[in-house]
Amino acid sequence: MSEITATSADISAMSSADASTRYYVKEHHPESSTSLGFWIYLMSDCLIFACLFATYAVLGRSYAGGPTGAELFDLPLVAMNTAFLLVSSITYGVAMLEAHRNRVRSTLIWLAITGMLGAGFLALELYEFNHLIHEGAGPQTSAFLTSFFALVGTHGLHVTFGIIWLIVLMFQVGKFGLNVENKRRLMCLSMFWHFLDVIWIGVFTFVYLMGVLP
Repeated sequence: MSEITATSADISAMSSADASTRYYVKEHHPESSTSLGFWIYLMSDCLIFACLFATYAVLGRSYAGGPTGAELFDLPLVAMNTAFLLVSSITYGVAMLEAHRNRVRSTLIWLAITGMLGAGFLALELYEFNHLIHEGAGPQTSAFLTSFFALVGTHGLHVTFGIIWLIVLMFQVGKFGLNVENKRRLMCLSMFWHFLDVIWIGVFTFVYLMGVLP
């Protein structure tokens, strides 16, 4: 009987010792997985634009008796549009610097400037599309214009979603401040925004500049 009692006491002591050394790990979302997942998304977006660029490379001279790029493209307007997007990339970089300094107000100001520049870019692009369609150069006119509208329009949709994302983040920063989560979200949007700038440089060079060549 005493042996049974001693054994029970030993088991109780061992259980209490295990309980004192037990570790409770709080579940959390690893920061590295967010960056990795977003990089994977950007790579998939690269494939989409690569397909669109390849399509334009094949069909870009198929005018079907319709107007050519040299007859349609307004390079000064497109250059202004390009300047809007490139400057917006600079202003977003300034916003990120202010975010690293934990300056909420100035971060929001620079984000708002970035959003306005992006909206200006979209306004000029919509004006160009509307002008082309009224001139009878819609996407159904030729394979050249179909591939043009597909490539440039897809980029414009990305800019539109980027502006919506930017507005949502501005509300979150205004409400919750520059916490770790919001800084990580701002960094992801920064990669997305600069990615769109790089794609647009390719569009401006490959579509517009080469399009006006004879």
